[in-house]
Order: sequence, then C-alpha cells, then structure tokens
Amino acid sequence: MSKVHDKNNQDVDPENIHEDEKSVQDKNKAQDLEQNQNNKADVDKDNESENLADDEKNKIADEDKEVHENDKDSELQSIKKELEEKNDQILRLSAEIKNIQRRNNKERQDAAKYRSQHLAEKLLGAVDNLERALTIEADDEASRSMKRGIEMVLESIQSAFNDEEIKAIDPKGEKFDPNFHQSVSSVPANDGQESDTIVEVYQKGYVIKDRVLRPAMVVVAQ
Repeated sequence: MSKVHDKNNQDVDPENIHEDEKSVQDKNKAQDLEQNQNNKADVDKDNESENLADDEKNKIADEDKEVHENDKDSELQSIKKELEEKNDQILRLSAEIKNIQRRNNKERQDAAKYRSQHLAEKLLGAVDNLERALTIEADDEASRSMKRGIEMVLESIQSAFNDEEIKAIDPKGEKFDPNFHQSVSSVPANDGQESDTIVEVYQKGYVIKDRVLRPAMVVVAQ
C-alpha cells in the first residue's frame, strides 16, 4: 500500500485516514440522531403543551357552561317562584272579592228581610204602654170608650207587626231559654214544678222573623 503525505510532508497511513473519516461520519450521524431526538422531544413537548392548553381551554369552557347552566336554572327557579307568589296573590284576592260579594249580598238580604226592625224597636215601648193602659178598669162610659180606642190602636199595630212577621215572646210556663229570655229573678220551684220553668213574665219579648228584637224579662223557678 502506498503512503500519502500530509501537509507537513509526513507519511500518513490511508487506513487511518479512512478510520478517521468513518469516525467523523459516525459522530455526525450520532449528532444528527441526537438532534432528531431533541427535535422530536421538543415537538412532543410542544404537543403536550398544546394538549394541556386545549385541556385547560376545554375545562374552562365546561366550567363556563356549567356556570351558565346554573345561572339559567337559578333564573328559572326565581321566575317560577315569582309566578307561584303571583298566583297565590291572585287566589287570595279572588277569595277576598268573593267574601266581600257574599257579605254584600247578605247585607242586602238582611236589609230587605229586617227592613222593619228599627221602626218596630221604636214602637215596642208604645205597645207596652198601650197594653198596660188596657189593664186599668174602666168604670164609666168615657173610660170604656177610651179603652176601646186604645184596643183599636193596639190591634192596628199588632196587625202591622204580623205583616212584618214580628211576633211577641210570652213564655209563661215554658222552659227558660237564654236565647229568647232574660231572667230578672228566681223563686223556689213548687212541688212537681220543673227547675228553670218560667213562672212570671215581667215584660214580653219580640222577634222579627228569626232575629230577637228584645228578650222577654222573666222570673224563673229554681
């Protein structure tokens, strides 16, 4: 094998040159491989960063969506509650209006039903006086004539009372009823007489239809 000379004119073995070139090539290949690996690592790192960023974006988007849905649900619940409150108010107002209408109807019916009550209450005192006047003995013609006149006036009033369904309460011998009678005194019951029996009427009472104008003033056996 022939020798070659280097730039210093020294002998160089061709095999050594070949080995050096091969070593350089291997080194370059190793460097290229390392560079490729580094590049791949960088790409993987970038991809990983992008994936993390995408995941973070998706997470934020999901959180925003969840917050939006929660806000929407909260708003719907608020509207539903407000509607329920309005419906309750409407029902209450409707019930109140119906009650007012019923009261007004009852008041009108009562006004028509008991239209003579106030006049009758004013006349009761006059009726009592007329009845007391009739208990006086008439011993002459003038007195008897006056008594007949009193009877005619009393009959006229009683007829008007009957037309308005105003009736007297004269409960002697009946059982005491606090709804229609007022006890002014009591006496011991006689033999065979039931307790709470009315034995005397001081003053008659009156009712107009089913309403008491004046309770009867009575004495009750106890």
